[in-house]
Amino acid sequence: MNRIQSYLFKQVFRSVVVIVGGLTLLAILAQGLSQTDLIIENRQSALTFFYVVALGSPQIIALLTPLAIFVATIWSLNKLHRDNEIVVAGAAGMTRWQIASPIIRLAVLAALALLTVNLWVQPTAQRALRETVTEARADLATSLVRPGQFTKAGDDLTVFARESRGGDLIGVLISDNRDDARDYLAQRGRFVEVDGAPSIVMWEGQIHQPDANGGLSILDFDQSTFDLTPFTEDRGAVVLKASDRYLHELINIDRTNYQQIQDADKFVAEAHARLTTPLVSIAMALIAIMAVLGGDFNRRGYSRRIVFATAGALGLVMVQLTIQSASADNVMVNIGQWLVPLGTLAVLSFIFFNWKDAPAQRVKGEYR
Repeated sequence: MNRIQSYLFKQVFRSVVVIVGGLTLLAILAQGLSQTDLIIENRQSALTFFYVVALGSPQIIALLTPLAIFVATIWSLNKLHRDNEIVVAGAAGMTRWQIASPIIRLAVLAALALLTVNLWVQPTAQRALRETVTEARADLATSLVRPGQFTKAGDDLTVFARESRGGDLIGVLISDNRDDARDYLAQRGRFVEVDGAPSIVMWEGQIHQPDANGGLSILDFDQSTFDLTPFTEDRGAVVLKASDRYLHELINIDRTNYQQIQDADKFVAEAHARLTTPLVSIAMALIAIMAVLGGDFNRRGYSRRIVFATAGALGLVMVQLTIQSASADNVMVNIGQWLVPLGTLAVLSFIFFNWKDAPAQRVKGEYR
């Protein structure tokens, strides 16, 4: 690239970084609001909350990058036009292709970066996100006991603690409503693990249980252990969705797994979406280029062309998302995931490269 092309590349690159960063921060903020239950309901730390939000950012970046590239490209080119820098480049003998080539190169680099995110970064982050959220919501120490409140684990267990002091629970009540129903009341308790099983150890309490005659049997104890294993969820059973899987896992499913066989079409649709989204980014950049460079020079600006280009870009995104959704139900629709971006690229490239090219810009049919 010559010095003018390097300048154009840097201008658009800075805009892409700023716009992608801004849109990503807004999306992360919106996602963070949906994860506040980790702190409110499951009483996790702020560090866990921010970790979960950060793990969701690669998927957000993958969704927003094509639109951000369009906005950054059209904003940068329009700014260069207002500053007459595109006119100067044309007057210096640069053709339409030479002016557009730095932007197309940037779009290709962005597409390669997006492909990397889609194939490796996103599934890695989504797996970690799924495991972190599952562990947080299965954490008995934070989900079962809320001082001053009765909390339930299913239909058979109710736990109450008057307050939490350090690592101890003060004023503990455990109501076990299984077949051999009984209630535990203790002055003090604590969550522990006994041989790897989650339990509550209680001190200085009583066990209330109906006896054979229908009366109430009361047993005092100095120390008693209540096993929580029957009430815990299977922490190892983290179900990976299509967005959590790597490309080879989406293509080569386990034919002995009934759930994966049921979701086979969704996996294939996700695999095609991962590969075609970068092509959409290049198509969006070319739409933005056409809005500013794809016609005659106009001192008044290109507001009409920009409006049409914006409508076309939004239409492309909506069509692509619609086809991706339909592909989850019909594997043959996946062909459309390739035809839409490739067709858009082919049509726009044909129009752009067959436009009457000249070193200078043209104003109302005359070369200046």
